[in-house]
Amino acid sequence: MPNERLRAVMAAGGWTHTDLARAVDIDPKSVERWVNLGRTPRRATALKAAQTLGEDVHALWPQLRQAQAARAVSPELVALYDQRADLPVSVFVELLGEARQQIDVLVYAAVFLHEAFPRLNDLLRERAAKGCAVRIAVGDADGVRVQQRGQEERFGHGIESRCRLALMHYRPLAGVPGIDLRTHGTTLYNSLYRADDQVLVNAHVWGVNAYAAPVWHLRRSGGGGIFDTYAESFNAAWDTARPVEG
Repeated sequence: MPNERLRAVMAAGGWTHTDLARAVDIDPKSVERWVNLGRTPRRATALKAAQTLGEDVHALWPQLRQAQAARAVSPELVALYDQRADLPVSVFVELLGEARQQIDVLVYAAVFLHEAFPRLNDLLRERAAKGCAVRIAVGDADGVRVQQRGQEERFGHGIESRCRLALMHYRPLAGVPGIDLRTHGTTLYNSLYRADDQVLVNAHVWGVNAYAAPVWHLRRSGGGGIFDTYAESFNAAWDTARPVEG
């Protein structure tokens, strides 16, 4: 049975099968099957297509809601990775580079970003110059919770030195218009890398280094979802953090 809602939305917006396929990075034949045969795309693909068309994903594919309820999986989940090491740094860089309004980073150190992409500060400056609000919070190396994390992960004083190294990397950004740099002493349950309505969440596991802990990629699909939970968590941690002077 054809997907009449999808067909009408595409027609109203002047979208051809090829146009939508190119925007979503799939084969045009897949779009043709969605429209003419009523096939249902994978959730991540459906979310991207719906966002491209400016529609609610469940309005285009109601069956996804039913499947969602059966699996109890958040519709905001784009992807789940077994460990952070599975993601090339380019995933983080491309996400931040696409931000237009807001970048939020909450970590203890995450020096892997600067080590693998030395132009990170330049990218953040460029985003800020384009009007993107950038907030970076790194761990307070002298904080009790940072030291405790080192003990729990059997990393000793290494995590403290990496916090200092992270601050050294980011310090040139202190005082740059549009960029706010702070240090925090919170118990870090998750490292967060937010770009507008997307976020990479590196979930920390007791006794496990962050690179070996899982990461989930979320995209906001409405108010009150899991994305907002992490956004509010960032704000709460940010409010406790101390500004770094230029």
